[in-house]
Amino acid sequence: MKENTQTEEPIKQRSSFSGKLGFVLAAAGASVGLGNIWRFPYLAAKYGGGIFLLVYLILVLTFGYAMIMAETALGRITRKAPVGAYTHYGKSGFFYFGGWLNAIIPIMIVSYYAVIGGWVIKYMYEYLFGHGHLLASDDYFTEFITGSSVEFWFLIFALITMVVIYMGVQNGIERVSKFMMPILVVLAVIVSIYSMTRKGAMAGVAYFLIPNPANFSWMTVVSAMQQMFYSLSIAMGILITFGSYMKDDVSIEQATTNVEIFDTGIAVLAGLMIIPAVFAFSGGDPDALQAGPSLMFITIPKVFDSMGFGTPAGIMFFVLVFFAALTSAIALTESAVSTFEDEFSWSRQKATIVTGVIVILLGTPSAIGYGVWANVKILGMQFLDFFDFITNSLMMPVAAVATCYLVTRVISLEAISVEVEKDGMPFKRKKIFNFMISYICPLFLTVILISSLASVFGFISI
Repeated sequence: MKENTQTEEPIKQRSSFSGKLGFVLAAAGASVGLGNIWRFPYLAAKYGGGIFLLVYLILVLTFGYAMIMAETALGRITRKAPVGAYTHYGKSGFFYFGGWLNAIIPIMIVSYYAVIGGWVIKYMYEYLFGHGHLLASDDYFTEFITGSSVEFWFLIFALITMVVIYMGVQNGIERVSKFMMPILVVLAVIVSIYSMTRKGAMAGVAYFLIPNPANFSWMTVVSAMQQMFYSLSIAMGILITFGSYMKDDVSIEQATTNVEIFDTGIAVLAGLMIIPAVFAFSGGDPDALQAGPSLMFITIPKVFDSMGFGTPAGIMFFVLVFFAALTSAIALTESAVSTFEDEFSWSRQKATIVTGVIVILLGTPSAIGYGVWANVKILGMQFLDFFDFITNSLMMPVAAVATCYLVTRVISLEAISVEVEKDGMPFKRKKIFNFMISYICPLFLTVILISSLASVFGFISI
């Protein structure tokens, strides 16, 4: 199906980042999200600590690198969001399927992501007003998400996201990323130092940073592979969209390396923030680390409440988490808005408003799904859990495989190489990219798809 007809299309004036820093911080903001903070430390603690971290780093430098390069180059070649990027090379079913799959994913994700973002704002608000001890009570989180105020906090987070998107690429996304990402890093360093200086915390630091081959298992690789895939914002349409905003004189490879460093650095800092603190709190038991919301909204408030300076630590932590959640939500929303602009020739303002309405309509069931709609379930799952399952476990791996096929069988590796070298710099990791995107990435994506489904249906535990 080599429909490489590549019809010439008039390229209208498109928004762009001001330079490499704008792209890097926006892409890093997209990748540095809730998954880095609540999922990475849990998986690292569960699957071997330092050996998990080592496997994760290897995967980022190979698998992650290849996928980031492919999606970013695809965006810059075509100057289009996902649908336009795919259909630039053909008009058959595959191109529409792959394009719209990559375009629908971010809309579905941001609808429930904004709900969790609302939870973060609520906790940040309570810490700012000195209610950290209240947050550490056993039933607080359950009472909150089943109560009537959860929709309000969801709408607040969604509104903040839409305002940034409405402002545009340089004035909104880039400006917010340049402001928030440095602060996020500083806060992460401060909270990490706080965590590592608690009594008994160094055992957690050693467990997390020092690889022990005895802790290695096949599930170490599978879980690290899954975490890296979701963490780097692959197959969400984000990198294609941001690539379309990248100027020709910016090095795609250097920018990708910077994103790798930024994302991995924050993941490591997240581990140093959480694992030593939980070790100190639990007396060195890695099983005390729980996955997902329970870690962030139940365990962490208890940990901070048990230590000195818990309220300042809680404030810094949840401000950090809010920045991470917001930058990711902005990236997801921008991908959807860009698709509407390209495919329907809408203004940014109209596309943003329509996207905002869709997010609220799709997100409301997730917001009230633990409360008044608690008895309404899909395949036995609450709305938020179902949206997470359908996007992460099914749609994203399939979308990534489609991109691998498009790049290797339709566009060609040589065309990607020409695009990468457009800035005049050599393609340093070309052999790694060609081998990974042609053979290993599709294999790994198949493993991710199968393991995700196996985990959801209870055959394996991740």
